[in-house]
Amino acid sequence: MTDSASHTLGHTAQSDHAARPDHATQSGHGAQFGHAAQSDRAERPDQAGQSDAARPDHTALPDDAAETESPTAPGKLWGVGLGPGDPELVTVKAAQIIGAADVIAFHSARHGRSISRSIAAPYMRPGQLEEHLVYPVTTETTDHPGGYQGAIDEFYEQAAERLAHHLAAGRSVALLAAGDPLFYSSYMHMHRRLADRFEAEIIPGITSVSAASAALGTPLVEGEQVLTVLPGTMPVDELTRRLRDTEAAAIMKLGRTYPGVRQALSDSGRLADAYYVERASSTRQRVLRAADVADADVPYFSITLVPGPTPTTPLPLADRGSEPTRRESSSVHSASVEPESAQQDSPNSHPSSAEPRAVGQDSHHLRLASPRSGSAQQNSSHLDPATARSEAVRQNSSHAPSTSKAAGQESPFLRPAAPDTQAAPQISHHPLSASRTSRMEPLAQERDTPSAPSDLTSPATSVDSDPTHPTEDIGAQSKTGQVVVVGLGPGAAEWTTTEVREALADATDLVGYTTYLNRVPERPGQRRHASDNRVESERAAMALDLAKRGARVAVVSSGDPGVFAMAAAVLEEAADPQWRGVPVRVLPGLTAANAVASRVGAPLGHDYAMISLSDRLKPWEVVAQRLSAVAAADMAIAVYNPASSQRTWQVGAMRDLLLEHRKPDTPVVLGRDVGGPTESVRVVSLAELDPAEVDMRTLLIIGASTTAAVATDQGVRVYTSRRYACTGDVPRSGA
Repeated sequence: MTDSASHTLGHTAQSDHAARPDHATQSGHGAQFGHAAQSDRAERPDQAGQSDAARPDHTALPDDAAETESPTAPGKLWGVGLGPGDPELVTVKAAQIIGAADVIAFHSARHGRSISRSIAAPYMRPGQLEEHLVYPVTTETTDHPGGYQGAIDEFYEQAAERLAHHLAAGRSVALLAAGDPLFYSSYMHMHRRLADRFEAEIIPGITSVSAASAALGTPLVEGEQVLTVLPGTMPVDELTRRLRDTEAAAIMKLGRTYPGVRQALSDSGRLADAYYVERASSTRQRVLRAADVADADVPYFSITLVPGPTPTTPLPLADRGSEPTRRESSSVHSASVEPESAQQDSPNSHPSSAEPRAVGQDSHHLRLASPRSGSAQQNSSHLDPATARSEAVRQNSSHAPSTSKAAGQESPFLRPAAPDTQAAPQISHHPLSASRTSRMEPLAQERDTPSAPSDLTSPATSVDSDPTHPTEDIGAQSKTGQVVVVGLGPGAAEWTTTEVREALADATDLVGYTTYLNRVPERPGQRRHASDNRVESERAAMALDLAKRGARVAVVSSGDPGVFAMAAAVLEEAADPQWRGVPVRVLPGLTAANAVASRVGAPLGHDYAMISLSDRLKPWEVVAQRLSAVAAADMAIAVYNPASSQRTWQVGAMRDLLLEHRKPDTPVVLGRDVGGPTESVRVVSLAELDPAEVDMRTLLIIGASTTAAVATDQGVRVYTSRRYACTGDVPRSGA
């Protein structure tokens, strides 16, 4: 590439820090680069200009990185992970490569400041070429003909060619990447464009997720728990859904996306459990509750963590030692609840301070260390582990003054010990529930307030159980259980009511059809009894039996539990005298008919009937008789269970029967998987209704003579008038 052809890529500058300019150049729509730095020599040979033997040991290339003696051999591309920010967290191998490479390449925004270069600076040597790759656009707008993506794509192509120029000349290139090169890193774009032409090796680095977790000072995930890493740039609805479905989460790419992230945390019930870590491991690190962060103060280099549920391996109650060693210049955190690095910048962390510090956490207590004595003492107040975690973070936030009380005084985060009479019962073999303050329970915390302490504090050890062998030791946990029949709604997570979410979080056992149970996030210790969709009576009996022996059972239905679902089956079974005394409640849910109707307007705006086409529990003759009666009465009809893999002819039979009473152009709404990921809604005429387009996941709404389908700019809208033209009767408002 000639200089004239690549002037938008920048020019050369010395690597000496005093002489190194930080400004960037710009030319038209072209991608911008800063300065391809040049060594102190007027003409630098292709080789490094210094033998490995002459270099200090800590800058020598490993054997596999040594430059070839051939002046024409291509150089090697190194993707160097630098870790989260503290230069002392750079790996030994990364430091060696940085010191030995011919060219140091790094990215920055147009302001010219590069965090990656500042991390690598202690390991660089004089005379190294520097390629400053300046993004032409980050969050601002651009007049590039291809828009934002066009500007970025052009930038990556030109950046890759600039690095290829060095590699082809035999120079080794270390492309710096904050964190890990293959974890939300700019390095990946260069790797894709260069690795097929030049040898490339990646030096992994510590990710910001690990650094933020260390700053929080608490386990992020344990055992079989699932961690989900999410970009904050996701749509709020999708981010909400994923937060509900995971046990632990790390949300990256914050900055101006934080208001949406906060909304998703709130909507998913995870805001009370979420923590914000800014510039983890650096001297500017901050650790705050996610709810306490001002939107305008959030930089891009920040992360939100939602740790997994209360640890399944709690530390013993015994004292675990004296006050941990404070961090002075090292970035290594002590084994305390909160990192010492956060304390060193706190105005209240002076050794003479009378404020206690959190130095340990067990399953029930927060231990505070007296700065005067240096010894750990157990606070007289009890608190659940999640609250202990919050207390530790609050006390040790580097930019938030400590507000904890002296040992023995009440803290706003501390809860009084429960009376002995309320102590959690012992469960001999299979504990059914973890603490209800578990971070894994987003549905229980929809109101952004801490859940009440659980009456079960034994660590969780079981999630699933054999539905044919109910738990043997449930009776030991409680004298009285209950059955709550709940409806999840037809598909979308936001259609599940807060009341239902709280019931699901409170339950020790879930009973239901496998497909419906799969929609409920798993919780430690909560048992799942999944079964086929054709054993309603057996499922109901099992739920009542579990409750009779003390379990809190949630029977899970889709939609509304009282509409062609489990409520009737449970209540029918509960009428048996053997279940006398077992409380049964039914919590409503959004039914599929209303969900489908809402997608097209108001097809159920007047009298209507709900009919199931399934002939499994009643003969087809009864179904046909009811269809005829409703059709003759001129009511709209919501048709549930229209078809299945075994039932394929009923829809055609229904259509033919209804055509005896309805006009061929009667509107029919086909709603499939409404609220789900494959949702589709169509409006056809009754005569055009094709049974092949209908399956078990479809709900049909068949209009009456007063139902109209109107084409609008928003699509076809369907409504059933609340009056009949022949009467001339206009209904009053609210009628």
